[in-house]
Amino acid sequence: MLLSSRQVEIVAIAKEQGRVLVDELAQRFSVTPQTIRKDLNDLCDARVLNRIHGGAVLPAGKENVKYEARRSMAAAEKQAIGRAAARLIPDNASLFINIGTTTEAVGEALTDHHELMVITNNINVANRLRIFPSIEVVIAGGVVRGADGGIVGEAAVDFIRQFKVDFAVIGASAIDEDGALLDFDFREVKVAQAIIANARHVILVSDSSKFERTAPVRIGHISQVHTFITDHCPLTRLRTICQERDVRLLETAPVPGAQPSAEV
Repeated sequence: MLLSSRQVEIVAIAKEQGRVLVDELAQRFSVTPQTIRKDLNDLCDARVLNRIHGGAVLPAGKENVKYEARRSMAAAEKQAIGRAAARLIPDNASLFINIGTTTEAVGEALTDHHELMVITNNINVANRLRIFPSIEVVIAGGVVRGADGGIVGEAAVDFIRQFKVDFAVIGASAIDEDGALLDFDFREVKVAQAIIANARHVILVSDSSKFERTAPVRIGHISQVHTFITDHCPLTRLRTICQERDVRLLETAPVPGAQPSAEV
């Protein structure tokens, strides 16, 4: 397929930001939404992009979207999710915080808490929380990924296994409608599995874009978590699984008329 100059730029934006939205592209290029939809349809027909509601994303592959792009994607939604998760964690608690931009939003929302012990394999979380005297930060050892500051590998797994904490805050790169929690790096997944196994209450935090993606490595299943916080869960099957498996579903921005979840 021979791409137009606008389509080439659309693909470049998708690579930088992880996804593109019709309305934003129409405004950027000063064209109608119908024109952008045709561009996206052509790109999707050529398997350059995959359509989602209101836009398109890069095709699923073996690698995650770059860290800076992930930070900017659904930033407001992640902040709301972070605040909702922080409200579940009392003062004087111990907790794991895993790798991820949404888990980092939880860390940011915990800065007014007192007497916390935070164990993390996320350098960004550790660097943010270390300046607060009422929060003790313990950081895992292991291989540091230069791309996002995540600490992975067997040394990190062994370190995590030394603890048994009150809460764990974990994320996922993708969530299937059957409840599978997925990621890209098998080394990161091993750490996440150790975190799940060594926490009394597991909180999964994920914005709704993760329902539109896939990844090759299985972390576990939604039934292994106690609370799932998202901006909105559009998957009826997944909502049913949460209800059947006693997973508390909290939505920070539920769609009007949708099946209600627990109050945030």
